[in-house]
Amino acid sequence: MPADTDGAPAATQPTPASPAAPAASAECEPATESLTTPPATAELPSEAQDAIPLQQDGGGGKSESGLTVAVAFVANLVIAIAKTGAALLTGSASMVAEAAHSWADTGNEVFLVMANRRSRRPPEPGHPLGFGREAYVWALFAAMGLFVAGGAVSITHGVQELFAGESGGDYLIGYIVLAVSFLLEGTSFLQSVRQARPEAASMNRDVLEHVVETSDPTLRAVFAEDSAALAGVVIAALGLALHQITGVAAFDALGSILVGLLLGVVATVLISHNRRFLVGQEADPQVRAATLRALLALPEVDRVTRLRLEVVGPRMITVVGDVDLIGDDIEPNVALRLRGVEAKLSASPAVVDAVLSLSAPDEPSLTPDDAPAATPATS
Repeated sequence: MPADTDGAPAATQPTPASPAAPAASAECEPATESLTTPPATAELPSEAQDAIPLQQDGGGGKSESGLTVAVAFVANLVIAIAKTGAALLTGSASMVAEAAHSWADTGNEVFLVMANRRSRRPPEPGHPLGFGREAYVWALFAAMGLFVAGGAVSITHGVQELFAGESGGDYLIGYIVLAVSFLLEGTSFLQSVRQARPEAASMNRDVLEHVVETSDPTLRAVFAEDSAALAGVVIAALGLALHQITGVAAFDALGSILVGLLLGVVATVLISHNRRFLVGQEADPQVRAATLRALLALPEVDRVTRLRLEVVGPRMITVVGDVDLIGDDIEPNVALRLRGVEAKLSASPAVVDAVLSLSAPDEPSLTPDDAPAATPATS
């Protein structure tokens, strides 16, 4: 089952029968069990599996978020050390801003590592839906660190330099460090693009749109930080060059202020996205449509009248809905068949929990083309 979200292993819904098999491509047997016969636990039909976007693995191993964060951490640490040395040698305000930026990014990667690890913890009695939302908590800390340690420090230092005396130093060292920084930041940026590209293709999005909309906060953070870092290097180089050519230190100070403003904007965007997922976010419409197709493909299900999907972590969702089962049966058998359908949904690593109820006869049926806004029950 899809869910725009790399996170903790999904919990499987218990069933009176054996555990649900992993999602694959076999057909289910129609449920005609007696009271003593448990429901069949066949796999999801192949047509349902084909509708599932590539990145909806519930942390099942397809995500490269860990590698993306590791590459970013190593690159930022090396860059931060180099920029700090260059700032001391050149006295450049822009270099100081860039050093602060890189140290902020390095510290942020630690928060993103925590986001990846803690969100992958399995569900437990006190947290039946797992710990997926912890990813957004730690990513929020990282965004706030970028805002304070990167943006605020850079702007403050730039303003101070505007009113300070002339500064200068070995410009060549500054250019060399900025060039090396650009290469290392570019390597980290390309890794985030490499991760995002196949995921975006599976959702019929371009890379930028996917990075903005994905429920993976580590991918979004690394992509945004590296993009800002590349732009910051260019700004710092221009400030340094204009200072060298004109002898006016204000250009260098303005470079520091611009870098700080850039970081402030990026941090604000990241904070806003993490807040959205923390307070509750409906799954992507494509994910909803794929989930509905998977339900309707089950032989036991005649129609679906309500469906609500909520993101509860990176690539993890909960499913709540109303379905009408095929045939007439006595109440205990219906309950067993309904639990069987829930178990098949929960067989997907992206589905943390599935709760289904019976539809009322007069409720309108949903189709995969229905937008979430068209059905109040899904809002």
